[in-house]
Amino acid sequence: MSEKSAGLGFVLGSIFGAAIGAMAGLLLAPRSGAESRAMASDAMNDAWDNAVDSYERGSRVVTDKFNDFRPQVDAHTDELRAKIDLARERMDQLRDTLNDAVATTSDTVASAVSSVADTVSTAAGTAAPESDPVHVEVETKAEPAEEKPADAE
Repeated sequence: MSEKSAGLGFVLGSIFGAAIGAMAGLLLAPRSGAESRAMASDAMNDAWDNAVDSYERGSRVVTDKFNDFRPQVDAHTDELRAKIDLARERMDQLRDTLNDAVATTSDTVASAVSSVADTVSTAAGTAAPESDPVHVEVETKAEPAEEKPADAE
């Protein structure tokens, strides 16, 4: 057999088989066409309802999980903000303490320098020259101002 006749035979056999199957289905069907269509329609409606129910159930579960998770995120955010505020307060206290210590130490150093200068001039037998007192400045770093976006002007 050639390829053409084999292909033609397959096509004719498929058409003939489909026709025989359709006739057998119509003759041997246990229900009428209206009943079969009604059953098929009911089956499709049931499948659609099940799909909608599954979707709604899934969306409810996701919404519930999200709503359960949100308060935890808010609580952690509030906790972190409180810790940051506490750390800022501690840094301010340490800065003030350090400034006080530097001021006290600079006063002590200035009086010690003056005392040493007086002792040296007395030991040398001359009057202490008028000298500028020692002055120590403490510079505090100002906190940066909040930057405004360029388009806010």
